[in-house]
Formats: sequence, C-alpha cells, structure tokens
Amino acid sequence: MTNEQFFNTHAKSATVCLVGGTAFVDKTIKKAQKKLTADKKHSLFSHAFLISEKRADDKWWVIESDLEFHRKQVKLGVQENRIDKYFDETMFPNIAILDFNLDAKTQKAVLAEGLNMVAGRANYSLREILGVLWSFTKEERKSENKFSQENSFICSSLVQHCYNHANICFNPEVSLKHMTPEDIYNTKCVHTIEKIIRE
Repeated sequence: MTNEQFFNTHAKSATVCLVGGTAFVDKTIKKAQKKLTADKKHSLFSHAFLISEKRADDKWWVIESDLEFHRKQVKLGVQENRIDKYFDETMFPNIAILDFNLDAKTQKAVLAEGLNMVAGRANYSLREILGVLWSFTKEERKSENKFSQENSFICSSLVQHCYNHANICFNPEVSLKHMTPEDIYNTKCVHTIEKIIRE
C-alpha cells in the first residue's frame, strides 16, 4: 500500500497522524526520543498533526505546527497543508493514524481550536524543543517547559492542545509543552490505530 492509498483508506476528520521522516531533522527527533521507547531504540515517529477534513478540492487537509522552507518563502508555525506532502514513501516511510472515536460535536471542537491556532498565527518554537530535550536529561517532564513561549507550539504539543477540547490527555505524566510524538504513540487512552512501518 502506498502512502496515498493509506491516507485515502484511513483518513478521518480530527484523527491524529504520526509520521517518521528520513530528513536530517526527522532522524534527530527520532533519535532524541529513544529515552521514551520501550526498547530504548530510536522512535519510529518524528512529527504529529491533525487530519482536518476533505475540502472542495477533494483533498484531505491537515493542521500542523511545522517548519517549511520553500524558495523565497518560509512557513514557520501552525498552518494548513494538503496531506499530499506526506505521500512520498521515501521521505515518510512510517505512518500511523490514531482514531479516538470522537463524536461529531467533539471533532468539530478539536478542529475549531486547530483553526483558531492557524488564524492566530501561533508560532513553531525552536526554544521549546530545547526545553523538551532538557526534560529528558532531568526527568522533569511533568513540570512546565523551561523555554515555554506564549502562542507557540511544537507539533505534538499543538495536537495535545487541540485534544484538550476533547478532554483527552495522551500522557498525564507529561506537561503540554513536553509532549512528543512518542508520547502520543504510546498513549493509554482508548483508540484504534492503523499504521505502516517500513524502517
């Protein structure tokens, strides 16, 4: 199954998607999370986002906090993108979609908050990534991120922030701004999961 086929089969509004990329920054994030994995090996995942909805263009869109660099343009922060950006199996060999079986009203609340963050131009915080890494060494993951900034989120903390509107906390032992893709993957909250792991 290709990534495109996987998304077309399993995408659903307000579900959580995790991907594991092969770019340098993705490899670095996966390696950093090995302290959180059961086998202490690199995490399978480097990025988390919300699947939003299928639009008039008949494409699925996502809400995510990300860094995107294009020629003469940089997109930094919470943004909407087509899910097509994750179709390349070489760049994104690992994918998981977590479905928490939200009802229609709760789906709307989760996505509405994500869109509020897009409209409010919430930032992507490189400082907060340093705070996450610091928490791994000091085992202070339940405390506030030391480098926390207002109106800013890394990818997984954005997903958790939006899911607060569904009264779902992926890991109660981890504060909002310390949440990682691995924490979401290992959640004990009731859910179903579909995944492709190629590496």
